[in-house]
Amino acid sequence: MANLKEIRNRITSISSTMQITSAMKMVSAAKLKKAQDAITAMRPYAEKLTELLQNLSATLDGDVGGDYTAQREIKKVLVVAITSNRGLCGAFNSNVIKEVKNRTDFYVGKQVDVFAIGKKGNDILSKSSNVIANQSGVFDDLTFDNVASIAELLMQKFIAGEYDRIELVYNQFKNAATQIIQTEQFLPLAPIQSEASATSGDYIFEPSKEEIVLTLIPKSLKTQLYKGIRDSFASEHGARMTAMHKATDNAKELKDQLTLTYNKARQAAITNEILEIVGGAEALNG
Repeated sequence: MANLKEIRNRITSISSTMQITSAMKMVSAAKLKKAQDAITAMRPYAEKLTELLQNLSATLDGDVGGDYTAQREIKKVLVVAITSNRGLCGAFNSNVIKEVKNRTDFYVGKQVDVFAIGKKGNDILSKSSNVIANQSGVFDDLTFDNVASIAELLMQKFIAGEYDRIELVYNQFKNAATQIIQTEQFLPLAPIQSEASATSGDYIFEPSKEEIVLTLIPKSLKTQLYKGIRDSFASEHGARMTAMHKATDNAKELKDQLTLTYNKARQAAITNEILEIVGGAEALNG
């Protein structure tokens, strides 16, 4: 059994760790509220934009998406891995990395490259995959304009024929304790199948429906990427808050166990000292 000094040092160390994890939990909880409000407010807009694009496209004949809907034989795939710049958030990053590796295995025999958004994903995936770029700086100033520039870069790579398919892998925010891994097709745009086209009313479009669709597609793609990053950002803080809450509880439990062990050892030491004193007194009297 460890001596009393070693146990005291361990209790002090665990108490310091518990203070740190508790503070990190409070910071993440404050950041989570802001990030949650942002993604909650954005989702209706993103869904309505997608619905509008689908309804318009369903009333048009032929290939109205231009270069964005070009269905090519899949030879080169780009997987956009959205992780975080920091750790201490449980399985948040490892789940995305695992899914990216699953997508690589799915496209066996084809060239699969990774476009990293987040330092943690870049650091780990660069050891086993071909990471062509790392846009971790976007989290320093997470605005729509900064994300739009990344979306334009991805669109240019697809239009130029560098890749035949681009996918997004990220954590979708459900609540503070639950994040759902999502794999979305970014480009080419999936064929739009709508049963509402037959019930479409008689509208006058200015400019034409074709021009409206071609204008909405880039905006919809930018919004899709921004929503994915926003979802991941909120999920990160939720995962970190949950992880730090569990870490604090585990530290408290370990501290209580060590305190009990310390008290037992201290009591045993005092009892031994009393027995030695009593034994010495009896020896003198004898």
